[in-house]
Amino acid sequence: MSDLFKKDFLNLSKISESDAEFIPLITSEEEQNMNEEIFPEDLPILSLRNNVLFPGVVIPITVGRDMSIKLVNDANKGDKIIGVISQKNQEEENPEFEDLYKTGTIAQIIKLLKMPDGNTTIIIQGKRRFKMIEETQSKPYLRAKVKAYIENKVDTTKKEIQVMIKSVKEIALQIIKESPNIPSEASFALKNIDSPTFLVNFIASNMNADVYKKQEMLEEMDFKNRVMKLIEHLSLEMQMLEMKNEIQSKVKKDIDRQQREYFLHQQMRTIQDELGDNPQEQDVKELYNKSLKMKWNDEVKTIFSKELHKLERMNPQGAEYSVQLNYLDLLLDLPWNIFSKDKLDLKRAIRILNKDHHGLEKVKKRILEYLAVIKLKGNMKSPILCLYGPPGVGKTSLGKSIAEAVGRKYVRMSLGGLHDESEIRGHRKTYIGAMPGRIMKQIKKSKTSNPVFILDEIDKIGNSNHGDPSSALLEVLDPEQNKAFYDNYIETEFDLSKVMFIATANNLSSIQAPLRDRMEMIEVNGYTIEEKLEIAKKHLLPKQIIEHGLNKTQIKLSKPSLIKIIEEYTNESGVRGLDKTIAKVVRNRARQIASDETYETLIKEDHLFSILGAGRAKTKYSNNEVAGVVTGLAWTSFGGDILFIESSLTKGKGKLTLTGNLGDVMKESAILALEFLKAHCNWLKLPQSVFDNYNIHIHVPEGATPKDGPSAGVTMLTSLASLFTQKKVKKNLAMTGEITLRGDVLPVGGIKEKILAAKRANIKEIILSEKNKFDIDEIDDNYLKNLKFHFVNSMREVLELSLSKEKVKNPIDLNKN
Repeated sequence: MSDLFKKDFLNLSKISESDAEFIPLITSEEEQNMNEEIFPEDLPILSLRNNVLFPGVVIPITVGRDMSIKLVNDANKGDKIIGVISQKNQEEENPEFEDLYKTGTIAQIIKLLKMPDGNTTIIIQGKRRFKMIEETQSKPYLRAKVKAYIENKVDTTKKEIQVMIKSVKEIALQIIKESPNIPSEASFALKNIDSPTFLVNFIASNMNADVYKKQEMLEEMDFKNRVMKLIEHLSLEMQMLEMKNEIQSKVKKDIDRQQREYFLHQQMRTIQDELGDNPQEQDVKELYNKSLKMKWNDEVKTIFSKELHKLERMNPQGAEYSVQLNYLDLLLDLPWNIFSKDKLDLKRAIRILNKDHHGLEKVKKRILEYLAVIKLKGNMKSPILCLYGPPGVGKTSLGKSIAEAVGRKYVRMSLGGLHDESEIRGHRKTYIGAMPGRIMKQIKKSKTSNPVFILDEIDKIGNSNHGDPSSALLEVLDPEQNKAFYDNYIETEFDLSKVMFIATANNLSSIQAPLRDRMEMIEVNGYTIEEKLEIAKKHLLPKQIIEHGLNKTQIKLSKPSLIKIIEEYTNESGVRGLDKTIAKVVRNRARQIASDETYETLIKEDHLFSILGAGRAKTKYSNNEVAGVVTGLAWTSFGGDILFIESSLTKGKGKLTLTGNLGDVMKESAILALEFLKAHCNWLKLPQSVFDNYNIHIHVPEGATPKDGPSAGVTMLTSLASLFTQKKVKKNLAMTGEITLRGDVLPVGGIKEKILAAKRANIKEIILSEKNKFDIDEIDDNYLKNLKFHFVNSMREVLELSLSKEKVKNPIDLNKN
């Protein structure tokens, strides 16, 4: 569609020079003479398949149909005048009267030629438009009665006509110039046409357009309208041609650039070959030499050899070359069958563990057991441990100590917020920017196949539409599967069975059950005040003194001041907050020294207010002077704490109100306690009617803090019993346990943390479920000093132990209405 002139015009070049005189470019006078010629009213009709003939235009036509050949031969023998009309359907082989357009062009046969291939070609010139009236003959060829149109003379003196003709000629000449397929003779022909009507007809006849478009112009009798249609079409053709040329120019530039780069690369390669320093060959040779030193099995060796041959065939400038090179480098960097030797001196191991961490006896014992088996047997699958407990107790830092104790490399991977499975298994090499998973990255970093590998915050793994990372970890943490771990990037198996995986977590409930099942769970409890005191003196304070550029002679903290920091300025099971608070104290001393201020080396209790501000008031045991106030024990993510259950009565109809930001389970415990008391009111010598005459309100202070769980059941029962009997609760008593509607007391968790909280609050006696006794047996005796435990099975035992016979001050007489 980008060429102005079609093949019919170009085919004129095949005509011999002796015939060239029959292809005239008519003048205005010749055009006027044609309009005055008289033509027969009955003409033989020659149908055109792919073209439209315009008045004054000369075109060659190859005649192939039998009826058309007879028509041409007969006409050539006679007056040489025929009617030429385009057919509507170009596929029609034998068009009839109805298959032709009604407007055509009277033509004169200028020359009839017998071509070498046996075809007949005629050269005809259009004379005048005509309209076909009716059919007069159908055999052996079509004849019809016609009416010739007279072309109105164009007034070339009008400026509008002059501008239109000039526009047509300029656009046509521009198209001829831009198009490489149109001969330069076409431009010469256009410049020599002086008749405006013939110029329009000549361009319309030879433009690259569909038959129906040309037919529209032939049928348009108004000259101005015909010119506007031609300008519209030529403008569109010009835009298409410019676009085509622009695209071809860009493509040509790209191809030229690529060819230039290719020849330059070939020249560089030839020069490098001559000099003997081809970088690609050097890369391949270097990789091959490295591979000879690797301890590979046959499968990995085959893969490497195959991928290395692929690298040899690649273009070093291609994007895939660097991807392939990185892949081969990774295969060489991974520690295939490279193991560090375990240090099996158990005394040395326990010395290192005790040096860096205070307490944590369960973990230390498990590591020593592992080393003992290795020492006796010589080989063992590495354990997969999960250390769980509150934040800041040293779970993560313990991994470094374990690695040092067993003589292995240490690597750590944080799983908090991880939500893409490919972070574990890696990406396939087909993706842009593909890389191995973080497991294999850390193994590469460790340079051994048996490091201590910390999977930090395993309980905080996310989940998304990119897959489930925790499910991908199932293979990593299964001793039966991880000996053949498959990374999508490496595309072969790697043995992780000798890796000592140690996971850390705060909350086990958020870890998938199958994942929990694959790990050996070890609870890491919070520290007592005494333990925190030792940790602060031996580890935290010396570390902060070094980090802040001081020495031991410039700052000392007294034991009472450390205890005050622990009790009033921190509220946690671990020591992370304590470390930050001590750092603040040390920074204050650093400022004093840098400012040349006078100071006392020893920091005492009364100095802490000016350094740290006001501390948090310690939660201590409250007195037992008020009915319905009982001390309970609670577990939080920061360790244990005590809480108070408060109850009150008002005149009413037995409505129960619960406040204090309580969860559903805790609310159900309160309802259970009340219903149990109603069912067994005879134990307390209470009339049944008392529960219908008073509204009950149970409140748990610190309402901004959400509270839930079943462990406050016995505390709520005791609170309500004290309230209805108006008896005091035993002094310095706390309790924890779940209750049932049958009156049983069930065990609860977090016993060690709760006991530590009780000691901090000066509690002397604790009521627990009988089934929690084994928890007490596992706790160090140092934690249990000055504590008395009561183990119960039933709620009646709880009431007998907790309620004293003494009434509170100003007791309410519930029997009065």
